[in-house]
Amino acid sequence: MSEQHTLRADPLIWGKGDAVFEVFLEPTCPFSVRAFNKLDALLKQVGEEKMTLKIRLQSQPWHLYSGVIVRYILAASTLPEGKAAAKKVMQAVADHREEFEFTDHSHGPNMDATPNQILARLVEYSGVDARAAFQHSALQNEIKWHCKYARQNGIHVSPTFMINGLVQPDIGSGDEISAWAQRLTV
Repeated sequence: MSEQHTLRADPLIWGKGDAVFEVFLEPTCPFSVRAFNKLDALLKQVGEEKMTLKIRLQSQPWHLYSGVIVRYILAASTLPEGKAAAKKVMQAVADHREEFEFTDHSHGPNMDATPNQILARLVEYSGVDARAAFQHSALQNEIKWHCKYARQNGIHVSPTFMINGLVQPDIGSGDEISAWAQRLTV
């Protein structure tokens, strides 16, 4: 079986409205987790008919297992559940963030964790087994797309927010959902 054209990642997009809210997230970043945990409420408040929510994954090397976790999330998006499976994995990481992170980005219990152990935790916490898709070499194209898209938009940190294609440096993860909603309905 050829791997080149058999893998399709479901875009991490919800809603179908004219106001486009893009969020660049690193799944183990505490600020990204805070933003991620507000996205469902934002979509509900503004309405799926009025806004489109796009999650972009922003892997960052100081989050030492970032590449493994981002790859696993995107692998989950290739499963039959698509973006719903990816969202389950993201929620599992958010709910157990410290089990996927290093203390001060440099030491702690995860120093002895292997990538296979990290994958096993992802399966256990999310209920999504994307290990076979994780090994698919064509998955790197999706990972590269997320990286290139962030770079072309000048994204360096997470979370970073864009509205209708423009970076919004004054929006932060600590903002109230109503403040985000107001920006999208102006």
